[in-house]
Amino acid sequence: MKLSNFKFKLPEERIALYPTANRDEARLMIVNRKTGEIEQKQHFKEILNYFDEGDCFVFNDTKVFPARLYGNKEKTGAKIEVFLLRELNAEMHLWDVLVDPARKIRIGNKLYFGDDESLVAEVIDNTTSRGRTLRFLYDGSHGDFKNALFALGETPLPRSISRVVEPEDEERFQTIYAKNEGAVVAPAAGLHFSRELLKRMEIKGIDFAYITLHSGLGNFREIDVEDLTKHKMDSEQLIVTEESTNIVNKAKENGHKVIAVGTSVMRTLETCVSTDGKIKPFEGWTNKFIFPPYDFGIADAMISNFHAPYSTLLMMTAAFGGYDLIMKAYDIALKENYRFGTYGDAMLII
Repeated sequence: MKLSNFKFKLPEERIALYPTANRDEARLMIVNRKTGEIEQKQHFKEILNYFDEGDCFVFNDTKVFPARLYGNKEKTGAKIEVFLLRELNAEMHLWDVLVDPARKIRIGNKLYFGDDESLVAEVIDNTTSRGRTLRFLYDGSHGDFKNALFALGETPLPRSISRVVEPEDEERFQTIYAKNEGAVVAPAAGLHFSRELLKRMEIKGIDFAYITLHSGLGNFREIDVEDLTKHKMDSEQLIVTEESTNIVNKAKENGHKVIAVGTSVMRTLETCVSTDGKIKPFEGWTNKFIFPPYDFGIADAMISNFHAPYSTLLMMTAAFGGYDLIMKAYDIALKENYRFGTYGDAMLII
């Protein structure tokens, strides 16, 4: 499968700038892999009608932190955007970051943050063309440092959401079950679940399992090779507990459906699946890249948003739903004015 197979024209105005007023009232497209049928539903919450007691939804409970902040370079005062990727060393306040404009930032430079420039960071290493390692100079406890750092940050909306970040995005760009801090990208499929919908699912007897995959910017990195077998995914931290594996494996053993809520969950399940068709506990990193053709081992259904052309997220969706059927569904979505992107509408592949 080639990169050019995932080309389509996505008008900028089709990318959702805001979510629906109620999380569970985005539109929903149902794609049936067996029959090839494509249905259109008015609201996401109608998803409840497709599953029964004993079925298991798997959610990614990663929590997005305010990763984008702005500082000024020493002496020149030039404004620099710093995008926090992950903490490398808590004791030394070391962070892996991206900087923009990168050409102005060299090893030894100092950056000042906050109106009073109370937080200072020193560049101690170059990692990639835009990547740097920063050491924040802070005397207090690690907890106080994190509070000070995150107070200066803003919600890291994707660049495709071309508007100013608003205070409400702090809540919008987070699933209601977010728990374990570490992501800079929200698991978008999970944004459609409201407390009311989860309660109705619980009453119906549907089971929930939670994994943690700290979604990174690699999801949006451009692929620069036509041959997809040559593309390397960025690694992301992944934690799957024994409790969650037991819930998922029990559903499989009893003949119930397992539903992957989003591409991050699907990557997790495929990273953790063993030869006996069960998943096993896991703590580490995954750089698994899934594109057609691919033989899936665990999930019976998958929930996804509508993704950008050429994206690894679209490729995984096409691998699960079938390339021709998914591209047909995307064609319908464009004609029927579905909303694309993180804040957009949803697709259920069964």
